[in-house]
Amino acid sequence: MFKNIKTLSPFALILLFISFTMSVSQSMMTTAYPLLMKAFNVETSTVQWLTTGFMIAMTLVMPLSPWLLNNIKLKPLLNGIVLSFLVGTAIAMLTPNFTGIIIGRFIQGMAVGALFPTFQSVIMENTPKNKRGTAMGVVGLVMGSALAVGPIISGVILQLVSWRLLFAIFLVALLGLIVIGQKYIENSHQLHYSKFDWLSAGLLVGLAGILYAISNFQKMGFNLAWWLVLVISLILLASFAIRQSHLSEPFLDLRVFKYSGFLPGLLLTGISYSGLIIATVLMPLFYQNVFQFSPLVSGLLMIPAALFLSNLNPKAGNLLNKIGLRKLVYIGMSMMILGYLVLALLGSKSWFVVIIGAMLLEGGNAFIMMPAITAANNALPEKLVSHGTALITTVRQVMGSISVVIVTLLVTSYNTHLEIGTSLQSASAWLIIIPIIGFLLALRLPKKVHKTK
Repeated sequence: MFKNIKTLSPFALILLFISFTMSVSQSMMTTAYPLLMKAFNVETSTVQWLTTGFMIAMTLVMPLSPWLLNNIKLKPLLNGIVLSFLVGTAIAMLTPNFTGIIIGRFIQGMAVGALFPTFQSVIMENTPKNKRGTAMGVVGLVMGSALAVGPIISGVILQLVSWRLLFAIFLVALLGLIVIGQKYIENSHQLHYSKFDWLSAGLLVGLAGILYAISNFQKMGFNLAWWLVLVISLILLASFAIRQSHLSEPFLDLRVFKYSGFLPGLLLTGISYSGLIIATVLMPLFYQNVFQFSPLVSGLLMIPAALFLSNLNPKAGNLLNKIGLRKLVYIGMSMMILGYLVLALLGSKSWFVVIIGAMLLEGGNAFIMMPAITAANNALPEKLVSHGTALITTVRQVMGSISVVIVTLLVTSYNTHLEIGTSLQSASAWLIIIPIIGFLLALRLPKKVHKTK
């Protein structure tokens, strides 16, 4: 793992550490929900907007990243992204009311949404094709590990000090990184200036509407308001797609779908990410609700799976050019199927079994997500890499959101007539369908390993 990190340039390392720091913020707030509900006297449906608002803001900005990358020099772009995140963090840390935290989280989400595809595009563009698997394996280490350790870090901090320190730590760490990194940041991306299409940007509100409908399905159900939000959002997104096909300089170039191998890689990335997200949802439920561990202990018990994921990501990246994506997906999906089986059959019997299940779920992710991103972008010409990355990161977030709703509905429906341990096991049994779909999707990938030069 560390050998692969050492091969990266100082610029790539700065991007790596900044991305890790900002990525952790994505999953850190769930542990703080009970404290914030008590401190500000808000309900569960309200406090969840700290994550939902962050997710919507992040997904809204992701499709804008190709335009940002092509029209703003990389150094001011990266500085602007980090500055936005720092402003959002400061607002959330210092605010006297709950609305201020939501505003701060929304700004943070916009910054992370701009960073993720930009970060991955720059790494892809500055790495030879035959080394992209290794480089993106390290990126996977950052993305996956940060998502997994977010609840761990927040659990430890909240056990010892105030929730405001959660934001203070990110403020200090990120400020230090961007100051140190100024001399290493390179304007390595070639600019291709184009006019900002305000209509296309406005139509992306449909994406926010779809995420809102997904996030609020459990509360709203199939009522008229839910259907109106969903249908209007889909119409807006369809209008966005049609408009892109008629622009000489599309905001988001959808021609990427014409290249063989891109669509399967995109879908596999989303399915793999769903497994990682589901693991971070299920594990605390098992640890805290079944085995009655404290949030701190629950967070610490998530460390083995996070470490396992971190160690496997670079190894999976190295294997991509040796055995090909298809075999990697078979390995990863098999691990995820086995992980769900372990939880479905033995999840409530022992907390150690839950750790094994989590390691299989998160470890399986390492063999799929970043190798699939690499293979999908390798199928594209260089000028479309930023567009491909933006689409992959956006679809990945939407599929992750859908998976959270699915697991929540499953657990809730079973919990009405079964005790919590049995309901979690039953939900895990149904979730096996997700990696099975991924396994079948891998059949569409080429058997032959295409060596890149």
